[in-house]
Amino acid sequence: MDDQLKYLLENCKKSMEASVTHLENELLNIRAGKANPSMLKSVHVNYYGNETPINQLANVNTPDSKTIIIQPWEKSILPDIEKAISYANLGFNPMNNGDNIIINIPPLTEERRKELAKMAKNLSENAKISIRNVRKNSNNEIKKLDYSEDQKNNYIIDIQNITDRLIEKVDNIYQLKEKEILTI
Repeated sequence: MDDQLKYLLENCKKSMEASVTHLENELLNIRAGKANPSMLKSVHVNYYGNETPINQLANVNTPDSKTIIIQPWEKSILPDIEKAISYANLGFNPMNNGDNIIINIPPLTEERRKELAKMAKNLSENAKISIRNVRKNSNNEIKKLDYSEDQKNNYIIDIQNITDRLIEKVDNIYQLKEKEILTI
């Protein structure tokens, strides 16, 4: 195997895997009706002039599937955390009891579940498109190189195998998320 072709193959694989990782991270933002600390990942609190992620200012726990409890390390920032959650427009109604902020996660309606499943489907389709674009670009690069047709074809087959494997992984990730979203 030639170093240039190996390098192309490795970069192709890394780029495709980055698409899968991106999908997994995006799907974490789609809530499935169960309380999860990652639901507050996008919330940043103004803390001494800096926009700080909530998990760097407080313990975020889920004692049950319907509740998130935020226990700040400094009680003085409770109002700031409450305000940041409200401004984040996540559809949550934070309640400040003086020690913690409690968020009761409302149950999802059937319509909203279908909407979220559709969003997840779109994200997975975008990941597949990204993977296929990487395949296409890599194949084009290989075709430009000055190697025998057999060598080029072997690498193109390797790239196709990686593509097939990762597309299947994207489908599996989507199916798990869809099941999670649609399960009441």
